[in-house]
Amino acid sequence: MALDPIDLPPYFNIRPDAALSELTPPLGASDFSRIAELCRRGCTDLASRGLDESGQKVLRRFSTWEITRYLIPVGQAHFRRVLRANPHLPQGLSETEGGAKWFTLEEVLTLRGHFAAEGSKTREYQPYRPEGLPAKMVAVANFKGGVGKTSTCAHLAMSAALDGYRVLVIDLDSQGSMTSILGGRVEDEWQTVFPLLARHYGATLQAENRARIDRGEDPKPMDETLSEARKITAPDLVQRTHWPNIDLIGAQLNLYWAEFQIPVWRMQSRGWKLWDALTETLEEDGILDQYDLIFLDTPPALGYLTINGLAAADILLVPVGASYLEFDSTGRFFDMLHSTFASIEEGENMAARALGRPELSFEWDAVRAVITRFDAGQQAELAALMQAYLGDALSPHRQDFTALIGQAGEQAAGIYEADYRDFNRETYVRGRETFDQTYAAFKRLLLGIWRREELEAAERAGTTGAASGTAAPVA
Repeated sequence: MALDPIDLPPYFNIRPDAALSELTPPLGASDFSRIAELCRRGCTDLASRGLDESGQKVLRRFSTWEITRYLIPVGQAHFRRVLRANPHLPQGLSETEGGAKWFTLEEVLTLRGHFAAEGSKTREYQPYRPEGLPAKMVAVANFKGGVGKTSTCAHLAMSAALDGYRVLVIDLDSQGSMTSILGGRVEDEWQTVFPLLARHYGATLQAENRARIDRGEDPKPMDETLSEARKITAPDLVQRTHWPNIDLIGAQLNLYWAEFQIPVWRMQSRGWKLWDALTETLEEDGILDQYDLIFLDTPPALGYLTINGLAAADILLVPVGASYLEFDSTGRFFDMLHSTFASIEEGENMAARALGRPELSFEWDAVRAVITRFDAGQQAELAALMQAYLGDALSPHRQDFTALIGQAGEQAAGIYEADYRDFNRETYVRGRETFDQTYAAFKRLLLGIWRREELEAAERAGTTGAASGTAAPVA
């Protein structure tokens, strides 16, 4: 029963008997399961609206207008002439007789390859990617919830895919929001990163047991979990998504078990470098050579999964809202990052110095806070203050919150998956523009880092360092 506005203050005139008549019976633990099932059914209903007949998510097609405006730097008239002159190329589909042509993203990537080979040499049709360098890993993290962490990570991944990069997204958050956005299906923790972490610990335990046997000591037991994990590699966990060049290692609720299991393993084997577990297993399994970019969506907490993601990352992005509480919380997050990683370095390096080994030093190519869900009318002054204090540590681009972003969130989808015909053109362009600018700011970081490494490699090899970036074929 809704309260009548005229009955509100003073304060608030609520009668105990009326409140009692509206009260439901007390709830027990079993009721949580019932409520969870209601949420699941509702979310399944919402998510199913973007599925095909087989129950799979399907990426929409892209119109000639979108392709020539956003994806391939050619005019519409020239684009149509090239298609007419090359009937072997994808020709797209029209929804009406003589209507606009629409293309799948696979077809767009094929067309981009054609223009790269045959088009103007003064234009860049394929993204810059130096040869011989591994994929860059990008962690999106903050322990403050509601700052747009998963949304930012998802849209950067989709932007990179539209740019032509081969992308892997790794969901480290047991809530599995990123997995839902990408249409992933994860039955249990054995389809998440958990077996990779277990395998890495198991390898450490095996090495320690060999040393124990050599000393005449009994080995530590290798339980069934560790034995099973030895059989699993990262490619076994990778799922294809409805994006042709985005793959996924998903997450679900049972992944949270890792937060309890990892400290147990750490207590059993102090020599286990848990912060290297994700990096080393991905490298060992060849994942860093199969993709251009790997995005890590982390939990909203500085736990063991987040530490693994941050330690693996080359680039760290920290979404933050332009509010006092989020600014304050983000400062505490950075303070905890310092305490955590400085503590790891100190503990490891005491032993390293004693044994004459190289010391451990964590390093990131770039770290940037990113203002998200920005309202220029309400938050401009505080955003300017944050920029003044954080300087280069804060990206100058502020990610606006628009109607397009709001609707995409309601449908568990990205804005790049939205059909612009569902909006007026201005709303679509403005909503897309804020994430395009977010990606542009990120790409400047990425290309600067890759170019720096390319020049360093050339200097070591004694060559001139001319840009040798190559096109990134779709996996």
